Formats: sequence, C-alpha cells, structure tokens
Amino acid sequence: MKSWLRVLVPVVVFFALAACKKGDTLPDSSTAEAVGAGAGGANTTSSSGSSGITGSPLEQAQARLLQTLVIYFDYDQAEIKPEFTQVVQAHGQKLASSASMQVRLEGHTDERGSREYNIGLGERRAQAVRRALMLAGAQAGQITTVSYGEERPAASGSDEESWRLNRRVEIVYR
Repeated sequence: MKSWLRVLVPVVVFFALAACKKGDTLPDSSTAEAVGAGAGGANTTSSSGSSGITGSPLEQAQARLLQTLVIYFDYDQAEIKPEFTQVVQAHGQKLASSASMQVRLEGHTDERGSREYNIGLGERRAQAVRRALMLAGAQAGQITTVSYGEERPAASGSDEESWRLNRRVEIVYR
C-alpha cells in the first residue's frame, strides 16, 4: 500500500501545482525567517509575504514541502507517516546541498504515558526523522536531536485534537 502512495502523492502535487494561477503562490521559504521556528517552534510558513515561490513546478513543489517544519506522528508510534515522507526528503536534500546548514530535531509527545516513557518516545521520533534526513543526503554532523516528551505541548487540552498536535517532531534550522 505504501508503494502506490509514493507514486500517487507526487502526481497529485504536480497536478495541483499546475492548476494554480501565478498569483496563487505562497511566500518564499528560502529566507532565514521562514526556516527558523519561533519560540513555540510550530511555525510552518514564512511571515514575509513580499515574494512568491518562483521557478518550475518541481521547484515550487520542493519549496512548498520545505515550508512544513512539523512532522506529526500517530499515537504511540515513531514511524514517519506516509504524508510526511516527501517533506522529510526535501529537508534532507536541502541539508545535503549546503554542508554548513544545521538542524535540531525536537521530539514531542502527548501527555499520555509516564514522563520517562514520553522522553524515550520523543527521542525515537526525532531519531526516525534523523535517519530519513540522512537517507536523503544530510550528514550526521548537520543534525542534532532532543526529546522534550510531553513538556512542551503545542496545544493544551486532553482531547484527541490536542493529543494529535502534540505528537510531533519540529525541524528547527540554526
């Protein structure tokens, strides 16, 4: 099932981009503002709207993927969900193209589970993203990982939506 998704997703992205008018582009993510997440770390796009994404449809798709800085996970899982594989691959390729660029991967969990278990789960999630970045060309020295477990929630609350938002790895460029 995963293999057909790897073929279908790029095709859908290509046709979606081809259908966009020139004025429908998102802000350019190549600026330092767009790459660095704020104190909460959950920013996924640039706040600068001065220039749109330009270039070929493939370059536009790559730039849109790079705007995603948060990778979400299923409950009690450290496997990257299929909808985020291209995002992680794009970040890995970006790191591979610039040896001086570095990222910190911050692993997070929801509040369920013990503190110790959640620290371990956050670390496993960060390590899963690290391995995927390296498979896409990033070097080990460009990537650091940290697990915050349940200590830095993106959403407060004890409902499914809050838990979903808290099960994540944030990609922080430095």
